[in-house]
Parts: sequence; C-alpha cells; structure tokens
Amino acid sequence: MPALVALRLANAEAHLALDPDVYRRPQRTAVIEHFTAVLSDATGRNAVLVAEQDGQVVGMVEVLRQPEPPAHQILRPEPSAQIHTVVLGEARGRGVGSALLDAADRWAAEHGLINLSAGIHHRNASAVRFYRRHGYAPSGTSWVRRPAG
Repeated sequence: MPALVALRLANAEAHLALDPDVYRRPQRTAVIEHFTAVLSDATGRNAVLVAEQDGQVVGMVEVLRQPEPPAHQILRPEPSAQIHTVVLGEARGRGVGSALLDAADRWAAEHGLINLSAGIHHRNASAVRFYRRHGYAPSGTSWVRRPAG
C-alpha cells in the first residue's frame, strides 16, 4: 500500500507541473481508501499490477472496469476498462511501462475485456508517444461547455 500511494502522489506532482489548472494533488487518505477498496474487492473486477526492480516497486498499472451503458441507451455494451500507468522517473526508459501495459493486456484478455482506454492530457507529449507506440489511438471526441449561469 505505501508504494502504491507514493506512486499516485508522485504522479500527481508530475501532472501538476504539466498543467495545474487541470490536475490536483489528491489527499493521501483518499488515495489509501481507493487502493484499499480496489485491492480488497474479491470480485476481481479491477486490478492493480506492479513492477518491481531490486525489491522496490517502481511502477504500476491500474485496470479499472468501466460500467456498462444503461439498458435505455443506444451504446452497445462492450466490456471495457480504463488504465492508469505510473512509472517512477528513475525507472523510465527501461521497459517498465511496456511490461506493465503487456501485463494489463494479458489481465484484460483473461477477464473478458475487449477495450482498454487511457485518458491522456493532450499536452503530455511523452505519454501520448508512449501509448501510441503501444497501439493506443484517439477514439471519439469529448465536447465540453461550461453552463452560462
């Protein structure tokens, strides 16, 4: 648990440097509650897979299953998950992220998922390159508008 929390908080710091108007530093207690819930869920609905080097956790990938669309909507149900990959700075460029994505792919296939998605901020050029190199591509467009009130 301490390693997962440290990874999430380090990732938050990196993203704050990227764009503080988009990202935030989550409260440590909220991060602990999240990982406690994911790791204690006996249904196997989600996964947290880690990479270790020399006995130290240097990266993780979360595979978080997305809810099926409600029966009243027109979207066809396709078992999908969103992934969140984090690799410590000193471990980058050594294949850790690639190994994590491979593990996430295997886990997803074993659990009947047919789509994996990664939410990437368009300004995070290194993440865009990384995911593109691993076969991820843009899908759809989100349109946003703030209410006029």
